[in-house]
Amino acid sequence: MDTNLIIITVLAVFVAGLTLVVFSLLSKKKFAEDRAQESAAKAEEILQSARKEAENTLKEAALQAKDYQLQVKLDFERETRERKNEISQLEKRLLQKEDTLDRKTEALEARAQEFGKKEREIAELEHNLERGNAELKEMVRGARENLERIGGVTAEQAKSELVEMIADEARMEAAKKIRAIDEEFKEESGQKARKMIALAVQRYAADYVAERVVTAVPLPSEEMKGRIIGREGRNIRAFEAATGIDVIIDDTPEAVILSGFNPVRREVARIALTRLVQDGRIHPARIEETVEKVTKEVEEIIREAGEQALFDLGLHGIHPELVKLIGKLKYRTSYGQNIYTHSLEVAFLCGMIASELGLSAKVAKRAGLLHDIGKAVDHEVEGPHALIGADLCKKYGESPRVIHAIAAHHEDESPRDVLPILVQAADALSGARPGARREMLANYLKRLEDLEKIAKSFAGVEKSYAIQAGREIRIIVDSHKVSDEVATMLARDIAKKVETELSYPGQIRVTVIRETRAVEYAR
Repeated sequence: MDTNLIIITVLAVFVAGLTLVVFSLLSKKKFAEDRAQESAAKAEEILQSARKEAENTLKEAALQAKDYQLQVKLDFERETRERKNEISQLEKRLLQKEDTLDRKTEALEARAQEFGKKEREIAELEHNLERGNAELKEMVRGARENLERIGGVTAEQAKSELVEMIADEARMEAAKKIRAIDEEFKEESGQKARKMIALAVQRYAADYVAERVVTAVPLPSEEMKGRIIGREGRNIRAFEAATGIDVIIDDTPEAVILSGFNPVRREVARIALTRLVQDGRIHPARIEETVEKVTKEVEEIIREAGEQALFDLGLHGIHPELVKLIGKLKYRTSYGQNIYTHSLEVAFLCGMIASELGLSAKVAKRAGLLHDIGKAVDHEVEGPHALIGADLCKKYGESPRVIHAIAAHHEDESPRDVLPILVQAADALSGARPGARREMLANYLKRLEDLEKIAKSFAGVEKSYAIQAGREIRIIVDSHKVSDEVATMLARDIAKKVETELSYPGQIRVTVIRETRAVEYAR
């Protein structure tokens, strides 16, 4: 009983549980179906909404497409109208140009017709002119024949006589005028030149004392000669090696002679030897020390002399090397005249004459001061001192006018300006003053005679003149015996013979003059 009850109870519980499960399953199925219906409704609603939106979007796109199509159509119509307007304007312009060309063509055709007509008229006139010329030539020929028959001379003869007569008269008139102008110019220029030179000389006052470098050194006694020579001649050898000057010790009482070509070194040697003699201590080391010290002192004296010259003349801007060379001129002489003093005189005279002529006094003074600068180095460099000086000034930056004045002041170059002539005049004034220069008269005359004798030894030479203190010789030749080509060769041959047979400083200029003169007198 109890077992059956238990079984029934279990079955009842099983059936109840099974019923509950079935009920739960049916509930879930119904819930799922409800959810499915609800989802289907929502999906249908979304689909409907999407369809509406798609229809709206399609309608909007259609409207936009219609608007764009309308806008494109309007733009096309507008561009088409503009193109039509442009084409119509171009057509109008072309029509106007065609009308203009037509009118020009018509005008050209009309002018061509006129030119053709004028050409025919000109041709007819030329034909008439040629016929008239032929008739005129015939008439002239007939008249000439009549004149020749009457006068007894041909036309060519009459023409040549007439031309010759007119030419003679013209030459005579020209010669008279040239002579009158030449005489008037010479008179006026001579007066003005004399006035300016006299004024310049009066304004410049300087001492004209001839100077020369002293080469004899006095000694206190004859014993000093032995000390100068030294043991086995070591002192005199050291002195000559240090100074580059030869020391001549002879029978001259209480004096020695210094011999050397370089005047600056000779001055250094003179001062050094004088100090050594006064000091009494003469040996190689003392000699070298004294010569070195004196060399520096002389260099300082040279520099100060150059600066003093610039200060006295009021010049500036000259290269320091040129200033040193100006100072070196203090120890150079020309025919006994100190070149430093001579250069200062020439500079002052150049400035005064330039002021009278209305030229730049500064430039003239500069050229006058530097005109003999080549003499400071002409024993070291070959060539005339004028060209050497010009090269130095060109090297150190002087102006072209000053360089040309220096090169041309002895006519080594042809003067292209008034400045070289001015320097020449001042140079001649300074050197020609009484007592300014001196030279042994016998040597001077002998050199001039030898120059003239060599020149006269050549065939065709009529006269020869040695000028400029023997620095130039001018030779006049017979124009009938010596041609222009022979004159060139003659100058060369004379120069070679002078080089071979004579001894002279610097250079000698050989000038051969060949000319033909015609002289007549009206009485």
